[in-house]
Amino acid sequence: MTNATDRIRIGLIGAGGIAGAHVAGYLRNPETVTFAAVADPITENAERRRGDDPDVRVFADYRDMIAAGGLDAVDICLPHHLHADAVIAAADAGLHVLCEKPLCLSAAEAEAIADAVERNGVTVMCAHNQLFLPAVAAAKQLVESGALGRVYEVRTTDSFFNDFTPESMGWRAHAATAGGGELIDTGYHPLYLLQHLAGGTPVEVAAMLSRHRLEFMEGEDSAQVLVRYDNGVVGHVTTSWAYQPAVATEKFSLVGEKGSLTSDGTTLTTRLRGQDPVTTTFEPVHEFAAEIAHFAESLRDGRRPLQTHVEGIDVLGVILAAYESSADGTIAQVKNAARAHSY
Repeated sequence: MTNATDRIRIGLIGAGGIAGAHVAGYLRNPETVTFAAVADPITENAERRRGDDPDVRVFADYRDMIAAGGLDAVDICLPHHLHADAVIAAADAGLHVLCEKPLCLSAAEAEAIADAVERNGVTVMCAHNQLFLPAVAAAKQLVESGALGRVYEVRTTDSFFNDFTPESMGWRAHAATAGGGELIDTGYHPLYLLQHLAGGTPVEVAAMLSRHRLEFMEGEDSAQVLVRYDNGVVGHVTTSWAYQPAVATEKFSLVGEKGSLTSDGTTLTTRLRGQDPVTTTFEPVHEFAAEIAHFAESLRDGRRPLQTHVEGIDVLGVILAAYESSADGTIAQVKNAARAHSY
């Protein structure tokens, strides 16, 4: 735990596209966060993320940044296949970690991350930005209040028409660097949202994967996934880069024994059995600013973040089981490394 009045000194690892949203999050939290350093092998990218702040140190190699000291935490925005090594290197240096999705790519990497967290006593938070949508927070609070009773079913959707080309897709086109296709990339979002609302640990998965339109990529561009959780909840994810969802498709919905809720991400409509629906509209927020604020405040207060490496490994377990299910035509068991540890 850091001093409650200290600002968290963050070093950014990776200065690509998503890093811009993270830097915007730092700048919106000047009371709790100091953007202290950035590491990227492409100097121009690192300098672009630093902006006009001369106090932000620039490194070509994140290992050098870690060794230089002066940090409390790192924020990992690297291509997928580089996440595990960076998480472990930071943890072994005693630094806390905020990591973009996916946390890692394999059960072996997940186990190594869990071991690193355990031996170093650091916090790893998964950068699951959609959990900071006000509609999601309100839905979670409603579920936890018991107003909807026992939860039966959760559905989440994250689909859009992606204009990737063979030239623009880069490392995401290759399974070795992406870890798969769309499901382990954009599909990670509706899966962590599904788990957040389901409130259990995933145990089995059935999936159908498709490549509808982006024929040049190695993996799937679309996925339909069913997940059963240990508390009996059944979840359904639809996710795609191939198409825009049909009109009125929900971002998430939930059915329980006493009623239901549904949301497009901005509004939340709830209906208890025998009552009229009630719709609430929320003002938009900067999800990454809220995510960064939560990370910093969790470290300052010594609290567990909303989703740590444990939930990140759960979601990875679902994805790996989905790939197994699709390949074999079976219902696959979720093999979960994180639950072998005591957290």
